Formats: sequence, C-alpha cells, structure tokens
Amino acid sequence: MRAGTEHWEAAYSGGDASVSWYQSEANTSLKLIQAAAGRDASVIDVGGGSSTLVDGLVESGYRKITVLDLADNGLAISRHRLGPAAVQVDWVVANILEWRPSERYDVWHDRAVLHFLTKDDERSRYLDTLHSALEIGGHAVIGTFAEDGPERCSGLDVRRYSPEDLRAFLGPDFEFVSEMHELHKTPGGNQQSFNWLTARRTG
Repeated sequence: MRAGTEHWEAAYSGGDASVSWYQSEANTSLKLIQAAAGRDASVIDVGGGSSTLVDGLVESGYRKITVLDLADNGLAISRHRLGPAAVQVDWVVANILEWRPSERYDVWHDRAVLHFLTKDDERSRYLDTLHSALEIGGHAVIGTFAEDGPERCSGLDVRRYSPEDLRAFLGPDFEFVSEMHELHKTPGGNQQSFNWLTARRTG
C-alpha cells in the first residue's frame, strides 16, 4: 500500500529542494502540457506537492489549474512560493486513491505518483479516478521511473514502466500521442531514468 499522509508530510519537512524529485523548473512537464492543450484548458497536477510546475503554468497563462497532493505541507510550499498568484490555483489535499473529482479536466498530469502504486488494486483505483476526472478528448501526461530507473524511492518500493507498459496500463480507452525518455538529476547529484507518455482519452 502506498505510504500515508505522515510519510509524505515528513518527506517535505526539509523543504522542497530536499526531496529527490525536486526540479528548479519543471520544463518537461510544462512542454508536454503545452503540446497537449492551450491556455484555456483545465489542468490537474496529481501529486503536485511543492513542484514548480504550477509556477510555469501560471506564468504561461493557464488559469484553470488544480494541484492535488496527500501532503498539505508540500502544497503549502508552493502556495508560499507563488505568493498572491496562489489564489488562481485550486489546492486539493487528498489521497488520489480515495478522491472523487467534482469536475472533469482537459489535462491530467502525473509525475511520479503512479510508480509508487505497486499493487494491482491500487493501480485499478488510480485508473478509475483518471477516468472519472479526465474529459473525453482530454490528455493524460504521465511520467514514471523507466525500466532502468530506481527500484526504490523515498524509502518505498516502486513499479517501473516501459512505454509499452504505460500504454497497456491505460488500455484501449486511450490513444497514444507521444513518448519520451528523461534523465532527472536529483539535488544529491544522482540520475533517475524516467519514461513519459502522453495519451488522449477516446472512450
């Protein structure tokens, strides 16, 4: 089972640059979202925490932004960093496996949540939530550890994905759009191998 609130609150206790997934600029995520949808699109960043993606979205002119995370202190870092612009964002403290969306979104972005869900029932619940949250014709932009990525992160086992694995996970209701590989350099100087997939929901 994915670690609970206390684990992720503790992960952010040292500040945003203390976590291995920290990026000073979320360039890959931003470019993939921009390629998928224009500034009028509604975007949800699941597991967004203290990610700087929200900064890039606001600066790029997106105005329908939701950031969801289990750890409120991770979201608090982002709210503080954005300052007055934070009011433009809908901040949601929730477990993605239990959350029930009240609206649908044009873009679902996930960098490094899915790979923490190692059990089949967790993956199934994630997919159910994705279907509930994403508009028909909307895009899922998902980044996970690649086949040669870490086997553990933040003290937890992970499930690594090839592009084919990601396509199989999303299933026939999604149409493949693009894929890419990324090497992320952690604040500690290590490299983590990621695979990204963008897919459009067709059914």
